[in-house]
Amino acid sequence: MLKIALPNKGSLSEGAVQVVKEAGYRCRRYGRELMVRDSENKIEFVFLRPRDISVYVHNGVLDMGITGRDLAIDSEADVVELLPLRFGKSDFYYAVPHSSSLTPEMFHQLRIATSYPNLVLNDLKHRNVTPARIIRLEGAVEIAIQLGVADVVADVVQSGKTLEDAGLKVIGEPLLSSEAVLIARQQEICQRHDVKVFIERLKGIVVAREYVIVEYDAPESLLETVSRMTPGIESPTVSPLSKKGWVAVKAMTMRKDVNRIMDELKDVGARGIIVTDIRCCRL
Repeated sequence: MLKIALPNKGSLSEGAVQVVKEAGYRCRRYGRELMVRDSENKIEFVFLRPRDISVYVHNGVLDMGITGRDLAIDSEADVVELLPLRFGKSDFYYAVPHSSSLTPEMFHQLRIATSYPNLVLNDLKHRNVTPARIIRLEGAVEIAIQLGVADVVADVVQSGKTLEDAGLKVIGEPLLSSEAVLIARQQEICQRHDVKVFIERLKGIVVAREYVIVEYDAPESLLETVSRMTPGIESPTVSPLSKKGWVAVKAMTMRKDVNRIMDELKDVGARGIIVTDIRCCRL
């Protein structure tokens, strides 16, 4: 039976459970269960602290797990990333007081507070910077400077509002761009049939969330033009309409571009433009 770890709390947990459920697996908890068995698909889901998942997977206790890329790297567990899942996105930055002119190359002998000490140490080593001390905190890192515990903080940044409220600003480029990822001990696990099926199902959900179906009517004389706007995966589906000289066109397109594409289609003469969500797909 395949054993897969899912985060037991927080936004990573909500996103992981949702994507796994949409992929057709039973992983719903009714209370604080640590394990949920999907007998039909022969998978056991184990709910663990997101920070611990990489360690369990590395030690071979579990076959795969869903956790944050930042947590996997900071754990220093020897695991491989099988699939980015496109949720739980965040960037990891250094932050200093608004009035400070510090840059990461000036952190020599400074105190740096973070919940990700290994990630920070690796970055500083790459910069040839030796801090006075890395102060590990499990939460509320942004207040460490105000309380006199640290000179710099290194933390996950999403909107940046928490740092702004604490009188801090981010500096430099992000140390890491993180998101939820599916991990395993070795890439070779992908040769297993049950693992292939699991990955393909999750991939189908991830791709479906990034694409939509665009359908519209257009004059046949404009077919070459509109096909360039909506090329689809291979090519758009084109069907003749009962109205002579007109065709119906259907194609997958990136969700983030769809409003611009609709505007452009309307401008060149397309009509009846509609957009439909995709629940799942295989490319």
